[in-house]
Amino acid sequence: MKKFLFVIFFSIVYLLADTNSTKILDPVYHIDVNKYPKFQAKIVLANGKEILFCCPKSMFNVYLRPSDYPEYHIKGELDFKKILVKDYLSGEWIKAEGALYVFGSKLQGPKGDDLIPVRNRDALNIFRLKYGGSKVLTFPEIIHKGMGLIKYLDMP
Repeated sequence: MKKFLFVIFFSIVYLLADTNSTKILDPVYHIDVNKYPKFQAKIVLANGKEILFCCPKSMFNVYLRPSDYPEYHIKGELDFKKILVKDYLSGEWIKAEGALYVFGSKLQGPKGDDLIPVRNRDALNIFRLKYGGSKVLTFPEIIHKGMGLIKYLDMP
């Protein structure tokens, strides 16, 4: 009987703890973004709303196709106030427009292949020594390649 009460008690505690935790779901992949803190990205809109993503690939998806996400009321480029990614090595937020993105490394993001951001060339060299990487892209290059690149990264 004591074992049964013990199991019931800890089940209730577990359920209460789980309902109190704040889950923030990625708008593209519907994954809890807090499970992958090193890959997070975010967009701050001109209206002050923040959109948190599980990975840069997801953030680029919304950036390139905002009309697919009408709940954010993004009409154009002026609606984007800040675009931030986490430098993979330091974990610090950096401006997405100035980051370098590594493609084809040993790392996998929450949804497979991703564009792993690093802060600068020095960080890039350290990253590539540790994780490899077949290509490095800048923000404008990713925007130029568009959704074709993002869909390619999502291929199984």
